[in-house]
Amino acid sequence: MSASPLAIAASPARIRSETWYRALLALGGSWLVAALAQLEVHLPSTPVPVTGQTIGVLIVGAALGSWLGAISVLLYLAQGALGMPVYSGGDAGVGFLGLSSATGGYLWGFVIAAAIVGRLSEAGFDRSVPTSLAAMLVGELVIYAVGVPWLMIALDVSSATALRLGVLPFVVGDALKLVVAGAAMPAAWKLKPLADRR
Repeated sequence: MSASPLAIAASPARIRSETWYRALLALGGSWLVAALAQLEVHLPSTPVPVTGQTIGVLIVGAALGSWLGAISVLLYLAQGALGMPVYSGGDAGVGFLGLSSATGGYLWGFVIAAAIVGRLSEAGFDRSVPTSLAAMLVGELVIYAVGVPWLMIALDVSSATALRLGVLPFVVGDALKLVVAGAAMPAAWKLKPLADRR
């Protein structure tokens, strides 16, 4: 059974179904991911930086739902491709989305992860911490599932090397981001009745 995602459910009833309002939500989500992308740490052992993008993608997917979440992340990618400095480190350009880019697979994986986490949220996974954590874990695994094979192709390395470069340095950080995102959604749902009183 599908339910409204948090951003729609918490919206004023008179505008929640308006196309312009949903477009603003999607644009706002893209800017959240862009802002969190600027939080980055470069590790000497990998060409892929540790960024805040992942937590942004997971929260945007969960808060906006499957379609709107995916559209929001696509807007983020489009802004970067058009030259806006929204990728990590203020980078931009369509080259970051190409097969030769070490980070391209992770960026495209964000779209799929947002859609899947959004769908799980529509099924109610974002209402409790255990199920929200499970949804966020699925999202993280999807990002790796797209990013690591892409990294293999981009760098022409073995699967073992791709795992060493594209997964192992990020496990601890991604686990922390997953916990924050997983706890944030149920907490936000608990605040929803306060918004309903406005």
